[in-house]
This record gives sequence, C-alpha cells and structure tokens, in this order.
Amino acid sequence: MTPQLPLALRPAPDFRFETFVGAPEVPARLRAMAAGEPGFVLLSGPEGSGKTHLAIATAQAAAAAGLAVQYVPLVRLQGRVEQGLAGLDRLGLAVLDGLDAVLGARADEVALFDFHNRCQAAGCAVLYVARQTPAGLAVDLPDLRSRLGQCIQLTLPRSDDALRTAILQRKAQDRGWVLDEAAVGYLLRRVGRDMASLVALLEQLDRVSLAEQRRVTVPLIRAFLQQAGDGGEATGAP
Repeated sequence: MTPQLPLALRPAPDFRFETFVGAPEVPARLRAMAAGEPGFVLLSGPEGSGKTHLAIATAQAAAAAGLAVQYVPLVRLQGRVEQGLAGLDRLGLAVLDGLDAVLGARADEVALFDFHNRCQAAGCAVLYVARQTPAGLAVDLPDLRSRLGQCIQLTLPRSDDALRTAILQRKAQDRGWVLDEAAVGYLLRRVGRDMASLVALLEQLDRVSLAEQRRVTVPLIRAFLQQAGDGGEATGAP
C-alpha cells in the first residue's frame, strides 16, 4: 500500500520532530511509533502545547519510513466518523487529531470504538490526539472510554513564557535568523501568548524581513503591526 501523506494544516517543514521544543521523552516515543512499533497511544495537552506539530511529525516520519499512514483531522468528520475512517484499519498507522471534536455524539463514538477494535485485530497502530487525558474527555460510551484508557498516555505540559521563547527562537533559527529576547518579549506583550498566532506572525515577519532586507527587531515588528492595522496593541497586556 502506498504511504498516504497528510493534508498539511500549516507549512509541512515546520512539523518535524527536530523542530519540536520541550518534553523530549514524548517525541522519542512517537519516533518509535513512526518506525512501525505497534500499539495505541493517546497524546494529550492544552491548546498551544504542540500536539498537532507532533501528530503531523509522526505521520510524516512514518511515511518517510515507508509505512502506510494517514493523518486525519477529526474536526472535519463530525457526524460522519464511520465513513471517514472506513478502510483505515488496513494502514500501518492512523493519526487521529482533534479527538475532542467528535466526542459526545453517539454515532461517532460507536464508530471510533468499532474502528479501534478493527485496528487492534488488523495490527494497525493508532495515535489519538486530544486536549484531555481519558479521565477528562467527554466520552459518553463506556466501552470507548475503556479503550482510550488502555492506550499509552503521553501528556504535554502547558507552555510558559520560557518555553514560548525557546519555541519562537528555534523557529526563527530554522529560518536562518536570530530573534532576540527583546523581540520575543514585545511579541508576547503586544500579540498575546497563543502559539498558533505567534508562529503565524513569525512566518509573516520572515517574509517581510527578506523583502526589506532587515533584521527582525522590535522596530520592524512594531512597524509591521501598525501597518497591519492593530497599532501593535493586539491581545496582550500593555
């Protein structure tokens, strides 16, 4: 079976194990899964902790290793999980991101339960990705809760400012430039602490920096935010 690559939600080069910052034991376990280790894993963590980064990294590493794999953003399958997962138990690995989005709907939960059982029988590994551990998930179907509770549990911590700084500086470094702490501090104060928003802004700043042949410093960030229409006073503290 030909490996199936995921539809990337953001530029794929960013979603690699090598570019993930924090909780080194988690990527280590997922690398083994991407190399073909069987089983079921539930990766959980709060918003902005890097769950989707690791989910796509796992799928891409598995595909590179020749494993038949599919990355599935479950938010797109609300109300039709059964159809969306049909046949995926024949893969080597299924990565189901956004588990929370389809819980609470009985038909979708039954479909997930059946899918889990088919994968177990067929030897297809499954990586579930959710905001909560099984104890905190809003699962109505007891059998599904039991199956999720039997998965290997990997948990990512909530990002603090030190981790946000390390992530942003690493992403800047991967693009070939330096983001100093003054610039990071300005971003956190003026833009906020949502990592998805910060990373998206970093990509825009990268393009502006290349176009204008200027380093990404506080003056450049301030000018960019003002030009974008928010006057540098987005969602963060003053």
